[in-house]
Amino acid sequence: MDLKVAQSLVDEYILQFKEGYFPPLCNFARLVEEVGELSREMNHNYGPKKKKSSEDQTDKTKEEVGDILFTLIVLANQMDIDLSDSLQQVLNKYNLRDKSRWTLV
Repeated sequence: MDLKVAQSLVDEYILQFKEGYFPPLCNFARLVEEVGELSREMNHNYGPKKKKSSEDQTDKTKEEVGDILFTLIVLANQMDIDLSDSLQQVLNKYNLRDKSRWTLV
């Protein structure tokens, strides 16, 4: 899915509710919470801390990444950031800064 389309779909979803967007700091806190949930899932799958036998054993990594992406899009929308432009700027920065840093295949 194109980032502009994703931003539009998230905006449509949020604006269907009277409450609209929560304040940016609230959404940032939510983003941090979602990253924490991904961290926990990664630790269960790749680290020493396994899930308790009483916990759902389903791998939720994909869901947690989706939650992070959704929340990041929410933040971008409310701060009027075009994610396509933002990502292109970062890729340009990395391509210039790191062009001699890694071994090409």
